[in-house]
Amino acid sequence: MIELDFDKMGGLIPAIVQDYTSGEVLMLAFINQEAWETMLSTGKATYYSRSRQKLWVKGETSGNLQLVKEVRIDCDDDTVLLKVEQIGGAACHLGYKSCFFKKVANGTVRITAQRIFDPKEVYNK
Repeated sequence: MIELDFDKMGGLIPAIVQDYTSGEVLMLAFINQEAWETMLSTGKATYYSRSRQKLWVKGETSGNLQLVKEVRIDCDDDTVLLKVEQIGGAACHLGYKSCFFKKVANGTVRITAQRIFDPKEVYNK
C-alpha cells in the first residue's frame, strides 16, 4: 500500500491538479485518506471538501469529471500531483477551464479566460 503523510495538516494533503495533455494547472484541492483510497480504486479524481466536510467526486454534479492518468508524490509524501483528463473542458466551478483564470499585473487583477459554462445553469438545476 502507498503511504502518504496525512498527519501534518490534520488529515488532509494538497492535491495539485494538472491537465495530462497540456500541463496546464487546473486547480488545487485537498484529499484525506478515504478520498485517496477511493481515487486509486475508481480512477476518478476524488477530493475532500473542507466547506462541506465530505468527499466529492470532481464533476459528479457538473459532469466535468477528472479521470486520473498519472499520480506523482512529492519527496515528503505530503502532497500529490494529479495529471488528469478533464472531461467537459472545465475544472473550475465558476465555469472556467482552470481555477487560475485571474492574472495579477501592474497592481490589478484581470480575467484571462473565457467561461466554458454558466455555473447558474449547471448547479441551480
